[in-house]
Amino acid sequence: MTLAMSWDEWAAQDAVALAGLVRQGALTPAELAAQVAAGIAATNAAVSAVVEVFDDVVADPLKDGMDPAGPFAGVPYLMKDLGPTLKGRLQEMGSLLMRGNRAAADSYLAGRIRRAGLNIMGRTTTPEFGCCSSAENPAVYVTRNPWDTDYTTCGSSAGSAAMVAAGVLPIAHATDGGGSIRIPAGVNGVIGLKPSRGVFSIAPAASDLTGLVSIQGCLTRSVRDTALFVDSCRGGAPGEFMPYWTAPESCSALIERDPGRLRIALSHEWGDYRATPQRVEELARVGRFLEGLGHHVAWTVPAVDFRAAFAAQTTCYISNFAQTIANLLAQRGLDRPPADLVEPINIRIWEYGRDISYAERARMQGVFNTTSRAFGAFFEDWDIILTPITALPTPRIGTTEYLTISDNPDVLDWFANLWRNFAYTPLANLAGIPAISLPLATQDNGLPLGIQALARQANDGLLLQLAAQIERAIGGRWNDGRRPGVHVAAP
Repeated sequence: MTLAMSWDEWAAQDAVALAGLVRQGALTPAELAAQVAAGIAATNAAVSAVVEVFDDVVADPLKDGMDPAGPFAGVPYLMKDLGPTLKGRLQEMGSLLMRGNRAAADSYLAGRIRRAGLNIMGRTTTPEFGCCSSAENPAVYVTRNPWDTDYTTCGSSAGSAAMVAAGVLPIAHATDGGGSIRIPAGVNGVIGLKPSRGVFSIAPAASDLTGLVSIQGCLTRSVRDTALFVDSCRGGAPGEFMPYWTAPESCSALIERDPGRLRIALSHEWGDYRATPQRVEELARVGRFLEGLGHHVAWTVPAVDFRAAFAAQTTCYISNFAQTIANLLAQRGLDRPPADLVEPINIRIWEYGRDISYAERARMQGVFNTTSRAFGAFFEDWDIILTPITALPTPRIGTTEYLTISDNPDVLDWFANLWRNFAYTPLANLAGIPAISLPLATQDNGLPLGIQALARQANDGLLLQLAAQIERAIGGRWNDGRRPGVHVAAP
C-alpha cells in the first residue's frame, strides 16, 4: 500500500497541520486513516496499545457521523476503551468480565468529538475499569512503553499515550480520575492536560456530582492540538448538575501570546511523600529555565492537610469503583465479581467499598472542601505549582505491587503504596483544578519525566499559555528532540 507521506514527514505533523492539509485538498480523511492503520500495524506488536481498529471507519471516515467540516477535518483519533461510549461498538474496559460488551448509544462527548472533525477509528488499552497504574494483565494484554519496552506506560490512558508517543497519530482520547492523563503523558513523553471541572461532559452515564474526580481529555504532541481539542469539545450536555463554564477567550487564541510574569512554586514535599533526588534536580533545572523566561520561581509547599486529603481520596476511589463494579455485576445478574473474570484488587475494592456509608462519604466531601479551599488560598499568592509527575521511577513490566492483579490482601495498604509513587496528581482531581504534564525532563532510567503544572480552578488557559511559551522557547523540541525506540519513523 502506498502511504500519503513518508513516516518522517508524518511524525513531524501535528493534528492542526494535518487538518490544514486536508482543507487545502492535499490529503483526504481516508488517506489519514489509512496511514494511522499502517502505523498501528507497524508498532502494535511491540507495545500492545490498540485493542481494535474500526476497519469500516478506516475505509469510510464518514460512516459514524464524523463532520469533515469540523476544525480537525477528519484527523484520526483513538478512543480509550473506557469512558465515552460509541453506539454499537465494543467497550470492554480492560476486563475479562466485559468481553463482548457493546454500547447502546453514543455518549455526549463522543458526539462532540465527531462534530469537531475527529475520526474515531479504534480503541486503546486501559487497566481493568481504569483502576491502576498500568494496563498490565497477561490474561488481557500488557501495554509496553515505546521508549523502552521493559517498562510500563503507566495508566490508565496507557494505549493512547503509547500510540501518540510512537508517532502513530498526533492526538488520542484519555481520561483522568487521579492522574490517568498526566502520568502516562509524563512517562511516555507527550502532553497531557487534565482540565478543570466543568469543561468536558461525562453525560449521560454520570455527572460532575456523581463522578466527582474523573474528567475527560486528550493526549497530544503539541500545545495547539490540546488547545483546539478543548475549544472544540468542551461544554455541558442538557441537564448537567453543575455549570459548564466558558472561557472569555479561546485557548487557541490565548496561546498565541506569552503570559505575563508568573509566580511559580516548585514543590515536591507533599506530606509523607518525597520525590527522588534525581527528580528534584530535574524540577530545579526546569525552574531555572522558567526564571530565564522571566518568571518568579521559588520553593514552597501548599498549606494542605495531605494525610487527610489522601485518605479522603482513597475513600472516594474505593466507593466510586465499588459502585461501578456493582452496577456492572447487576447488569449481568451476578451477586459478586467472579474471581476468574475480575482482578483481585478490584474484587477487594468491591468488598470494602460496597457498604461505605453516607456518613463516610460526607466526611470525605468535607475534606474535599477544606483541601480545595486550601489550594484556593494558595493560588491567591501563586499562579502555578510545579511538581514532578511521579515521585519514584517508572516500574518495570511485571512489577505487580501497583497493579490490580496484586496479591496484596489489604486494599488500603495497596492504595497507600500507590500514593508513594503517584503523589502529585490525585489532589488536582479532588479539588477540580487544572493540571498539565509537559515532557521537559528525563528519568535516570532514560525514560521521559513529565513536569506537572497546576493552576487555580478555570485557569486551564493559563496552563496552556505557559506550555505554549515553553514550546516556543525550546523550538518545539519536547524530550530534547528525542524519539522513542518504538516509533513509526524508526529505522
